[in-house]
Amino acid sequence: MLVTTLARDLYNSIAADRDPDPGTDSVRRRWIVGLFLVIGAVMLAVSLRVEPGDAAFYPLTIGMAVVWTVGAFASGPLRLGSYSPVATRPPDRLGAAGLGVVTGLAVGGAFVVGALVARMIPGVSDLANQVLAFADYGSLAVVTAITLVNGLAEELFFRGSVYSAARPHNPVLVSTVIYVLVTMASGNVMLGFAGAILGTVCAILRRSTAGVLAPAITHVIWGAIMVLALPPIFA
Repeated sequence: MLVTTLARDLYNSIAADRDPDPGTDSVRRRWIVGLFLVIGAVMLAVSLRVEPGDAAFYPLTIGMAVVWTVGAFASGPLRLGSYSPVATRPPDRLGAAGLGVVTGLAVGGAFVVGALVARMIPGVSDLANQVLAFADYGSLAVVTAITLVNGLAEELFFRGSVYSAARPHNPVLVSTVIYVLVTMASGNVMLGFAGAILGTVCAILRRSTAGVLAPAITHVIWGAIMVLALPPIFA
């Protein structure tokens, strides 16, 4: 019943925007967002083109998280948001956090199932291994920590600043397209595909909760599942 309610609410949120953010100071926000988008995309392209095991990978990816975080707070205020799975209860942050957890587990589980199929497709498996190689050659604990920190930073920026800067021009679609384009700077189609799915889900969460808390939790849980579950599958 709870899953059905959450699914219905997420679907309804596409048609009914409950985010009160009017996109104040949109011109200033868009200039700042554009600047940090360019910087972040360049850093992403460089970080994922270094050889697995190269020590430069760590400062590059940490620096990327710093870029997204600074860009998020520099462009304007961020909202945590709220949610209630029960119509009779007022929305609150605990509800938004719970929605983020459930969605993160669901999306992560779907990706694991997809990985079980993708590993049997040579071309797709090779693309996945290009990214997962960083976990194989480096410290799993460090790579996991960097993945989670970057996931949080991306949500602050893309579902926080970029989403607000895109208003009122269909921010769910615009923020997701921008997220995919930046992700594609890595040169890996699989990352772009993952970005399209995750970006869409997280943008809908932003819209249905009016904040970054739910999408941030979803992204962090999804990232943890990817780092810990996918390497054994593609080994």
